[in-house]
Amino acid sequence: MTTTEEEVLPGWAGTGTAPALHRAAAEGASVLDGIAEHRDALRRLLIQRGAVLLRGYAIGGVDGFDAVVRAFSGTPPLAYAERSSPRSTIKGQVYTSTDYPQGEEIFLHNENSYQAVWPGTLYFYCAEPPTTQGATPLADTRRVLAALDPDVREEFERRGWQVVRNFHTGFGVPWQEAFNTTDQDAVIAYCKERDIVAEWRPDGGLRTTAKRAAVHRHPVTGERVWFNHATFFHVTTVAEEVGAGLRAIFPDEDLPTHTYYGDGGAIPDEVTDHLRAVYRANSVRFDWQRDDVLIIDNMLTAHAREPFTGPRRIAVAMAEPSDAPSDGGS
Repeated sequence: MTTTEEEVLPGWAGTGTAPALHRAAAEGASVLDGIAEHRDALRRLLIQRGAVLLRGYAIGGVDGFDAVVRAFSGTPPLAYAERSSPRSTIKGQVYTSTDYPQGEEIFLHNENSYQAVWPGTLYFYCAEPPTTQGATPLADTRRVLAALDPDVREEFERRGWQVVRNFHTGFGVPWQEAFNTTDQDAVIAYCKERDIVAEWRPDGGLRTTAKRAAVHRHPVTGERVWFNHATFFHVTTVAEEVGAGLRAIFPDEDLPTHTYYGDGGAIPDEVTDHLRAVYRANSVRFDWQRDDVLIIDNMLTAHAREPFTGPRRIAVAMAEPSDAPSDGGS
């Protein structure tokens, strides 16, 4: 059974597009049998609604989750490359969700939208639900784009956006982990292939600069989507005390991550305030249940993480690489 748009998920709240809910015909039914029977319909729902929640199936742990990815996407999970957040490998190409302290929010974003190639589909598997909160809020990037102030949207379409990352010892993900190598020449080659300017600093650190488009067209539907990390990586999006602490240590150009317009101009604080407000106004959330699998179209749906209490074990996998064309600001 699949929900209608009006049907309410347990713990559902928000004004955005709710994920489609597909329930097993019988509790504990084989998820692979369910995918085999309903895959075409589920793929259509994924495009329509941006996310599909599989509930009531027997998943079979991490190995079963890996099999879900292969059955639904038709390919193995992708490796996590050009990392920007700490994750631990559970098995193969299945990872933990971001290893941030449980009291911190992770703001809405599209996975790897700062890269030249990104996963088209994301998978989340709830091995253990949290005690309180800990939802994975979702926001429809079509709605986000439509809700933006036209002047803000036009500015980003015209100028694009830029992310600058500084890899300092002891701050954030080390460059060796981000690029999965200890070879500096390999990092330079990787960056050159992906339109990233890489610069080795006198102290042995690394600075990378990448200009990207803020608006893209979905490769299947042709719809325009707000697809970027301009808000997520901006220093004002982290907790206020964290941002103030970072700025007390580094000038803006040396921050571990920070964003600008594509020509290097500063993005005003009132613009990032507006962007965060639009994301939140178009977001929804639901409560996790054990053995839930959430499938997300990464270009249509941004995701986040609430603070939580309790264990909360969510596994993540990525599939179907994409480099869908930009639609302005490239």
